[in-house]
Amino acid sequence: MELTRSAARSRGKRSADGAPLVALAGNPNVGKSTVFNALTGMHQHTGNWSGKTVGTATGVFSAAGARFRAVDLPGTYSLLARSAEEEAARAFLLGGEAALTVVVCDATCLCRNLNLVLQTMELCPRVLVCVNLLDEARRRRIRLDLPLLAQRLGVPVVGICARRRADIRRLAEAAAHAVRNPAPPEPCRVRYSDALERARDAITVARAAAGTPVRRAAWEAMRVLDGTLPPATPQEAAIAAALGRTPEAVTDEIAAALMHAAGALCRGVAETGGGAGAREAKLDRVLTGRVGAFPVMLALLLLVFWITLVGANFFSDALSALLGSLEAPLRAVLVRLGAPDFLTELLAGGMFRVLAWVVAVMLPPMAIFFPLFTLLEDVGYLPRIAYNLDRCFCRCGSCGKQALTMCMGFGCNAAGVVGCRIIDSPRERLIAMLTNSFVPCNGRFPLLVSLASLFFFTGSGALGGAAFLAGVIVFSCAVTLGVSALLSRTLLRGVPSAFTLEMPPYRRPSLRTVLVRSVCDRTLCILGRAAAVAAPAGILLWFLANLHAGGVTLLAHLTGFLDPLGRVLGMDGTILVAFVLGFPANETVIPIMMMGYLAEGALAPAASLASLRAILLAHGWTPWTALCVILFSLMHWPCSTTVWTIRRESGRARWAALACLLPTLCGAAACAAVHAVSLLIG
Repeated sequence: MELTRSAARSRGKRSADGAPLVALAGNPNVGKSTVFNALTGMHQHTGNWSGKTVGTATGVFSAAGARFRAVDLPGTYSLLARSAEEEAARAFLLGGEAALTVVVCDATCLCRNLNLVLQTMELCPRVLVCVNLLDEARRRRIRLDLPLLAQRLGVPVVGICARRRADIRRLAEAAAHAVRNPAPPEPCRVRYSDALERARDAITVARAAAGTPVRRAAWEAMRVLDGTLPPATPQEAAIAAALGRTPEAVTDEIAAALMHAAGALCRGVAETGGGAGAREAKLDRVLTGRVGAFPVMLALLLLVFWITLVGANFFSDALSALLGSLEAPLRAVLVRLGAPDFLTELLAGGMFRVLAWVVAVMLPPMAIFFPLFTLLEDVGYLPRIAYNLDRCFCRCGSCGKQALTMCMGFGCNAAGVVGCRIIDSPRERLIAMLTNSFVPCNGRFPLLVSLASLFFFTGSGALGGAAFLAGVIVFSCAVTLGVSALLSRTLLRGVPSAFTLEMPPYRRPSLRTVLVRSVCDRTLCILGRAAAVAAPAGILLWFLANLHAGGVTLLAHLTGFLDPLGRVLGMDGTILVAFVLGFPANETVIPIMMMGYLAEGALAPAASLASLRAILLAHGWTPWTALCVILFSLMHWPCSTTVWTIRRESGRARWAALACLLPTLCGAAACAAVHAVSLLIG
């Protein structure tokens, strides 16, 4: 993206490396992160649902022969901050660091997005409006007159489709041009009542005389009048009192003026001809209606797990045969290199064999499940799930936004905890953080799918195995609701708050994006973490199994110490050791468990699901054992990353400790109950 070198002479603020800062602001779900990724070549996570971005990300792009630093701000509907992500966006813009603020808008609902545009123009001297999703607007037969909008606003307006490189180049060139040239002299201004404007101007003059920049002084003056900021001087307090209106009345007038101005700007700019919008409304009546919402959710869960189970069983056998054939050549190479027998056995019969099992058992279900899950996210169905669950969370005394953070937790519990920033109430935010680990994350899905395949699904029973897994997910959601209700009625009492949840449009997913994000960002990342931890853990366990104390191996001492507790919970000491040593990452529980059994010398070289089942059966596993392991995997202490994230987000170590204690107690109680039932049944 090349323009001229004059862009380097920007009058705006610059980052530490001298590059002008370009801030990307916008409502949630307008494609802001997609624009950021396209500009910078980074891979900030994007999703077709609101509430995803809760922090800032920075990257670099080039245009006009100069470098610019782009900042992706959290999505916000308004600069009248009420939640953490709105505060983050507002604080950055108030700092005046950006040489240019690009406000990304959704072409399909331009009028609503102009509310934020007008607020940003009041605060920032240089603003560029980027109207994204033009392809969606055409599909919905929405006609846009962007030159007319630019004329009315008095600032540059660029229409793009963020997935087209040519459009991104045009946006970069327009941004460089806006940074390089003086700010527009007469941008559009929102008109308020004469009394409100006189009061604002009086406070603005006083603050500007004290050294505050005029734009920021005017913005702060309005916040004094609407009660957001306290008066800085008795003079300001007197001006606010002389206005004769309550802060609530001033807030209502500001909102009404913004809505009126946005509506006036859109007249003749956006015209709707009907089409896809009506079809989406009909579809939403089914997917989010009282009759069809939950049956459709369960049916989709059933379909996803059925495809995963059928495909994983086939590919696991093929992959195990391929990897198993490599063990003999590896042994031959080690012998040819003159490696000692113990080293050959450690590397070939220990590390490589376990890594082969990890890959053969974990890779197939992840490679199938994660693309399907990502597909539902990109199409726009995940926020519908959150909408359907909103009433359930409200009845439990928590915020409906917790449904969004719970959906984030299916990808990563740590990300779900960070996502709790979108919840305004500190009480409700704590409830969401403490219960997020009750839903299985990426790292726990391979264990659930594998055990369902090994003990609750054989050949022709794929539908039953899928139903079992769907039931496990529903159970995890039910436990989340139950614990949320318990917390809201005991430790964290309070009244649930209201919020606005925007339904994103249904979009045709990009196959490339789905594959890249699901395979690279999830499947390979999780597999790499499992292998990275499995290799050194394998060496550790090999030594524990070969070092003796009192005639008994150290591993036997450790598993023997935990075995009584494991038996009470329907498991054994090796399983509990795997969960304890898997604290750094949940995805390592299976390989550590297998390494523990390997150290006892009872494992065969094969790594197929069938042979793995035989191995577990040889160590006393039954379907009841598998059920207890599944329940304990669902409900036990979070991984170290999630615990650290809860400590950071809550600001208290006690909340992180409670986040570990709550699921562990629930999991232990559930496992003990299941084990007791198994003993009664015999």
